[in-house]
Amino acid sequence: MRLKGILTVERVTVRLGATTKSDALAELADLFVEGVSDVELDRDEVVRVFEEREALASTGVGSGVAIPHGRLASVPRLVAAVGVSAAGVEFDAIDGRPAHILVAVLGPERQTGEHLKALARFSKLLRNGVIRQKLLASSDAKAAYDLLIEEDERRS
Repeated sequence: MRLKGILTVERVTVRLGATTKSDALAELADLFVEGVSDVELDRDEVVRVFEEREALASTGVGSGVAIPHGRLASVPRLVAAVGVSAAGVEFDAIDGRPAHILVAVLGPERQTGEHLKALARFSKLLRNGVIRQKLLASSDAKAAYDLLIEEDERRS
């Protein structure tokens, strides 16, 4: 699995405006609702599934990264969205630091294996501090998208 198959430039923003976890999850849900053209997603349902997952344990993995995720019956295939926040979002991360890079993954209820592979792929990529810094410095969604896809392809 490659990120190019689950992420599009329409589901990337380098201007995430949220300062709270709840608002960030809503902004990420908007990226899915507006950026998945072949399926009609309900924004509130996407937010709900992310919030339910966050209630189990924070998806703030540290180093300024959070990877909220969930599964929905209405989602026919795995999709991802990326939000970059200059200010940072309090995300109850394991290191206590705010998240500046938020990667949301949404998949079908019965596609656990691919879902976990996507989480691992993003996590591995964003462990690299140079990639995180370049992502934070991206001038627009296309630059951020291109960086992620190129780095993912390089590691495939």
